[in-house]
Amino acid sequence: MLVNLSIKNVPDHVVERLRARAERNDRSLPEELMVIIEAAAMENRSLTPAEVLAEVRKLGLSSPSESTAIIRADRDSR
Repeated sequence: MLVNLSIKNVPDHVVERLRARAERNDRSLPEELMVIIEAAAMENRSLTPAEVLAEVRKLGLSSPSESTAIIRADRDSR
C-alpha cells in the first residue's frame, strides 16, 4: 500500500537546499525526498567499537561510573 506524506511549513531555505541537492543528484525534488526518507528508514545499525569510543570521548567521560550511569539511563528509557 502506498501512502502520501505531506510536510507543512517547511522554511524556504530548507526547500532551496533540498532543491539544490536534488539537482546535484540529477533527481526531481520528490525523488530526492524519497531517497532521503528511505535512507533514514533503513538507518538502524549498531555502532562499531571505534564509533562508541569516539562518542565516549566526545562526552568527555573520565570514569567508569559516569559511563555506567549513562548506559543505565539509556536502558531505563527504553
